[in-house]
Amino acid sequence: MRLDVSLQQRLSQQLRLAPQIIQSIEILQLPAMDLKELIENELQENEMLEVEEAPREGLPAEERRVGVDEEGTDEDAEGVFERLEGLVEADRSRGKLSRAAGEEATDRKWEAMQNTAAPEESLADHLMEQLDVLDLPDDVRAAAEAIVYNLADGGLLRAPVEEVLAGMDEPVSPEAMEAALAVVQGLDPAGVGARDLKECLLLQVRDDEPDADLKRRLLRDHLDDLERNKIPRIAKALGVTVERVYELRDGLRHVSPRPGARYASAPTAYIRPDVIVEWEDGDYVVRLENDQVPRLGLSPRYRQLLAEARADPKLREYVKRKVDAAKWLIEAIAQRENTLERVAKEIVRRQRDFLDFGVSHLRPLKMQEVADALGIHVSTVSRAISDKHVQTHRGIFPLKYFFTGGTENDDGGVESRVSIKERVRAIIAAEDAANPLSDDEVAARLSQESGLEIARRTVTKYRKALRIPSSRQRRVWKG
Repeated sequence: MRLDVSLQQRLSQQLRLAPQIIQSIEILQLPAMDLKELIENELQENEMLEVEEAPREGLPAEERRVGVDEEGTDEDAEGVFERLEGLVEADRSRGKLSRAAGEEATDRKWEAMQNTAAPEESLADHLMEQLDVLDLPDDVRAAAEAIVYNLADGGLLRAPVEEVLAGMDEPVSPEAMEAALAVVQGLDPAGVGARDLKECLLLQVRDDEPDADLKRRLLRDHLDDLERNKIPRIAKALGVTVERVYELRDGLRHVSPRPGARYASAPTAYIRPDVIVEWEDGDYVVRLENDQVPRLGLSPRYRQLLAEARADPKLREYVKRKVDAAKWLIEAIAQRENTLERVAKEIVRRQRDFLDFGVSHLRPLKMQEVADALGIHVSTVSRAISDKHVQTHRGIFPLKYFFTGGTENDDGGVESRVSIKERVRAIIAAEDAANPLSDDEVAARLSQESGLEIARRTVTKYRKALRIPSSRQRRVWKG
């Protein structure tokens, strides 16, 4: 075998996306709040950018066109000067008012700090405050703290006590650990420190509440039967009537399998819609919610750099690169707004029945249909609706919610999966509680009422997705 080194020329074609195209794709996918964060970062990186006070649509077109021409050649610095000349006086005025503006900004920041909600109290903080007022031996106190910091978010002790004990820096005796567990289980909220579901529920039954002993027997000995709705079996074992079992069950509505849930450390997720649909003048109007997104323009403060760039090649290249970056960003944001608005309008047009009559009238819709109607690629539609929400008079929904498959009925019409789920929910809600419908019977009702031929397993899947129990669990027994 002969090995040698040689030089060869090869002609090939490769498809590569330009940086500005990649930037446009990334910006198209961003929801409004993420876009705001990106703009704030770009304002720090590119001194050619500044936030416009007036909306972009209100500026003359010549003031918005900056950077390079169609062929990529440098634009004449004097031409840029002329387009920016009208902004010079405004820049000077801002300079005169900079001190007052700075003070106003400081006042706004202080006001924002005053109106910011304090961090919510965690479950561990809440329990530690209670331990602080108890007179406990040092070893019991140390063990109680270890237990508190090993609790799950719901308040249960998932780790074995022996594992908690082994993880302590200064281990205590098993007796001290048991005493500490009893202390933690006596804290508020009731049920924290339990090692399983049954113990958690039993800890929440107070001695002074009605039928406390019977409720404890129900939870301790018949919890599995209660979950399976085997009410007659429970009544026979307890020696009471079926109605009495229902009374005991209803009296346990205050117990919770996750007593520490309200102290969960996870922050509350707030949704800010990107699109708002409102009823105006007899029709639905679509508008983008961009009030929180800064409007960008080219800063007039650097016009001197543009003039000096004619004599300094390095400065010329630097200014050109920064101006190009600013231009691409502004155009990408404008393209995002245009695409999102067009897609949202097409969705509203096709889902008009949903807005008029509700979820049961949500029609099947594919992204390809919207893409074909707008003359764009289906991937553009997918990126435009990614992580974005729309606010309607029927609630706030992800834009992806309106894209769903469907099932054809016997008259040739097609119903979406979401509307079929709503029909399943309505049929079950109207059933006789003493004789609930099986999944086969629900499928038969759908066929009779809507002409939808759906298999029993499909009904079962939809019922579970709606978190509706089985017919056995839904049955209300008579004494």
